[in-house]
Amino acid sequence: MTRRAPYPAEVRERAVRMVFATQDAHDSQWAAISSVADKIGCTPETVRKWVRRAETDAGERPGLPLDSAGSIQSH
Repeated sequence: MTRRAPYPAEVRERAVRMVFATQDAHDSQWAAISSVADKIGCTPETVRKWVRRAETDAGERPGLPLDSAGSIQSH
């Protein structure tokens, strides 16, 4: 199985913004995630991971923010 190169940060950030901006117009956050994934050409699971990371980094979901996690891993 080959691994695809990661999406550019701009694409990930835009997708997350699109989910947050449109989730109230959908029946669920998953429906918004699926809609955005279709628009940008990736899987809904990929977008879901980006959204969860953004929620964690913003303190809206339990877990370590990415910058904190990165500093712990580098020690």
